[in-house]
Amino acid sequence: MNERRYSAPSGIPALIGLIVLLLADGAWFVYSIQSQSVWAIIVAILIAIVLLICLGGFFTVAPNEGKVLQFFGRYVGTVRDSGPRWANPFYSKRGVSLRVRNFESSKLKVNDADGNPIEIAAIVVWQVVDTAEALFQVNDYEDFVHIQSESALRQMAQTYPYDSHDSGAVSLRSHGTEITDHLQKEIQERLASAGVKVIEARISHLAFAPEIAQAMLQRQQAGAIIAARTRIVEGAVSMVEMALDQLKTRGVVQLDEERKAAMVSNLLVVLCGERGTQPIVNTGTLYTG
Repeated sequence: MNERRYSAPSGIPALIGLIVLLLADGAWFVYSIQSQSVWAIIVAILIAIVLLICLGGFFTVAPNEGKVLQFFGRYVGTVRDSGPRWANPFYSKRGVSLRVRNFESSKLKVNDADGNPIEIAAIVVWQVVDTAEALFQVNDYEDFVHIQSESALRQMAQTYPYDSHDSGAVSLRSHGTEITDHLQKEIQERLASAGVKVIEARISHLAFAPEIAQAMLQRQQAGAIIAARTRIVEGAVSMVEMALDQLKTRGVVQLDEERKAAMVSNLLVVLCGERGTQPIVNTGTLYTG
């Protein structure tokens, strides 16, 4: 079921017309009493009842609101034009907010793609775009939005690892844009039948579960240390290679393989050590130091 627009006439001209008719009917009623015409009195009373019933057809539509009209259960249409309106007084009128709304999900405890328990929550910004689907396709569209959003968040969290050990692989922690796009698409697919548009969906909380948080922190620290050491060694090897090439090119000193190995060892100790090294001055020859 899709929304149908209903063009309800403005309520101000209708209200003025009904007031004029009521005044005219009142004057006729007074005249009928004075003339003692029973049928005229009965007709005047019936007309007054009809006009009073017509007054029940007035309603107002607020900005960014839709009024869903039903006639004894049958969907008639939706009025979106703001201001005072008038429609069949026997139409039931139910308001649906078209404003942009948002909510933050509860913190869900799920397992990521690697099986690690994590805590995750998201903020979802949404808006009703089809009032008929929102009211008639689901029982309670607000509750439907909350439950389906958390279900999509849980499904998305199980698809990716918390943190990827492979360079370039998508993970929850490092690829915010990809994760946000996936989450929004996942939620939109679930809410399309309820006439709801997802404007934005983003993660508001992401952390390891408390029982493994300390262990995962140590693993992250170890990974950072290994990455730093790898970078240091690569730089040190490049510097040693450059030093040997420069010595050979400029002819500063000629070293045999054994002395080259000793020099490489000393340079790597100096460049890769965590603390500053203490120099030892060689006062003898190169081969007796």
